[in-house]
Amino acid sequence: MLIIPVKEGENIERALKKFKKKFDKTKAMKQLRSRKEFTKPSVINRQGRIRAAYRERMQSIEA
Repeated sequence: MLIIPVKEGENIERALKKFKKKFDKTKAMKQLRSRKEFTKPSVINRQGRIRAAYRERMQSIEA
């Protein structure tokens, strides 16, 4: 559970901004999405290799 200290007289918009920033840092949504369905480790490894190859290709084009 996230706890956001709000000072007396502080704007609600500012408190919401703090909440959203803290929520993003916890990566809660990413974790929820990953738990939604099981992905085999072999598929995760394959995706990682594909991403690495793409990054390498993009870096070689820039250089």
